[in-house]
Amino acid sequence: MERISFEDQISRNKWKSFFLLAAIFFVFVLFGYVISFAFNPGYFFIVMAVSIVFSLSYILISYYNSDKIAIASVNAKKASRTEHKMFYDIVEGLTIASGIPMPKLYVMESKQINAFASGRNPKNAVICVTTGALEKLEKKELEGVLAHELGHVANFDIRYMTLATVMVGMIAIISEIFLRSLWFKGGNDSKNMVFILMGIALAILAPIAVQLVQLAISRKREYNADASAVKFTRYPNGLIGALKKIQKENQPEKRVPKAVAPLFFSNPFRNLASTHPPIEKRIEVLMRM
Repeated sequence: MERISFEDQISRNKWKSFFLLAAIFFVFVLFGYVISFAFNPGYFFIVMAVSIVFSLSYILISYYNSDKIAIASVNAKKASRTEHKMFYDIVEGLTIASGIPMPKLYVMESKQINAFASGRNPKNAVICVTTGALEKLEKKELEGVLAHELGHVANFDIRYMTLATVMVGMIAIISEIFLRSLWFKGGNDSKNMVFILMGIALAILAPIAVQLVQLAISRKREYNADASAVKFTRYPNGLIGALKKIQKENQPEKRVPKAVAPLFFSNPFRNLASTHPPIEKRIEVLMRM
């Protein structure tokens, strides 16, 4: 079995995420280019301005409050140093090893083995684990899961995914405005009909395509966090053990809002598995490190 360096894995997935993000930006520019030919340039700039303002306003509010929103949405409680001593001890050890500031720690009631990290940067990060993870995982397994979550923090994944979400949101808004504007467009537009038809096709297909790309970016960031966990712990077997337990016993968690599902260590919903790589694939990659 060919070995994989965790450093190479981190570097490779960062580049793949960058190119996927560039693909979303390319679709955004292409769509704008088609609109500029289908309508007059003035209309094009108005559409772009409106989509950027609305998308940025909504996402930035969520971004700067991402930790509070995530914690409140799952009704998590602040972890106790006495009751959750192992949780605190593991995270403190990992922060020393990784050079990351100590995040705020939370616990949510759930029988499912899971965890998530949120926050716009390492200084404002939170890590939340389920009671199921604390009860069912051995120390090395829990350490692997928490190192994975610290990997998300260290790699600024919330910031990266926020950027992707902003661009996906802008494309969705542009598509909506463009399609609605066709009802009010008058005059003889035969010379622009080709661009109008191209615009309609992009308005329908682009939002779907960029959402698929966004999911692909999310999957790459999960692989990145797995590799970062190995970097911090130098022990992939802990993370592998946790993933095997999740694969064996987890059931869909209906208490988790779908909007925060991508944040979790493993997807709380089986029907949303596309936001994370398959567990067996993650185990396969980790076994080669």
